Order: sequence, then C-alpha cells, then structure tokens
Amino acid sequence: MTPEELEAARDRLVPDVIASGLSVLFCGINPGLMSAATGHHFARPGNRFWPVLHRSGFTPRRLKPSEQDELLTYGLGITNVVARATARADELSDEEFREGGRLLAVKVAELKPRWLAVAGVTAYRTAFHDRTARIGPQERTIGDTRIWALPNPSGLNAHWTLETMAEEFARLRAAAQEESGVRQGARGAGR
Repeated sequence: MTPEELEAARDRLVPDVIASGLSVLFCGINPGLMSAATGHHFARPGNRFWPVLHRSGFTPRRLKPSEQDELLTYGLGITNVVARATARADELSDEEFREGGRLLAVKVAELKPRWLAVAGVTAYRTAFHDRTARIGPQERTIGDTRIWALPNPSGLNAHWTLETMAEEFARLRAAAQEESGVRQGARGAGR
C-alpha cells in the first residue's frame, strides 16, 4: 500500500465479524489505516493478534487477516470500541471512547457473546469509566456477558512479548472453555 492509499482509508469503517451467541467477541481499539484499506481487522503486518490467537489455542492454525470470517466457525468474532479508522489510537478523543463503549454495550447486549475481550486495557478503562481495570477478567458484565481486558496486540506494545501475550489469551480461552462446559452441563442436567 502506498502512503496515499493508506491516508485515503482514514475514517473508513471495517465491518464487524460477528454473530449471536459467540464464545468470545474480541474487541480492538479502532481500525488502523491498513485494516481500513484492506477491510480486514488487525491487518498491519506488525500486529500480533493473529499469531497470538493461534499460539493461545483459539485457532488450529495461524489465520491471515483476509481469513477473518473463519473465526465465526470457532465461535469467535471481532469488533472495535471506536469504529472509525485512524493512523494511531491517540487520534481518538476520550469522548469517542466513551461513546464507543456505550455503543459496544448495546451491541453486546443484543448479540450475547459469553465473553467480550477488549484488546487494550487503556481503551477499556476509558470506554467503560473504569480507571482501576487491569489485564484479566473484570467484575463488570454486560447482561450475562463477562469481560476480559487483554493486552493490546500492536507491535508498539513492547511491554508484552508474543509469548506473554499468548499466555494471557490462553487464560481467556481456558475460562471460555470452562464456562462453555458448565453451560452445556447445566443444559444437559435438565433432560
């Protein structure tokens, strides 16, 4: 992509990869220009989302951004806190994050995923007015949907390595699988 093509993608929207009743709905901060230009989430080559998703056991192989719709076959989806594309997340205002959090809560209440996984604890803190949030499961829920704050998979997030990020994603995967087993057991118990 040329710099002009990337700049032309500014403010574009990237369609969600969603369905009702997902196991985990992953939520990015907002689309980057590469994602907006290609129409695929986490499309910048340095972004670690796709390798981490595979290393953590969510997918049996490393998917390419262009294969994002395959996530639905694994009970996974992708959305964003803020829909509009920017070159950097710091181009977004706190007001946009708060409005994005409000709209995200409506979307989650409608779709009812078991887990909402926000990839970026700072974005989660701003969007949901929770300044003390830490990486991991949150006390807040949206209806029956539990929330997990994940590290931002951007290559700029040097605090987390590929391996430590995969370990955190794997903790979420284990919790989602455990909860899925409990729900299936509860449904089967009444038969």
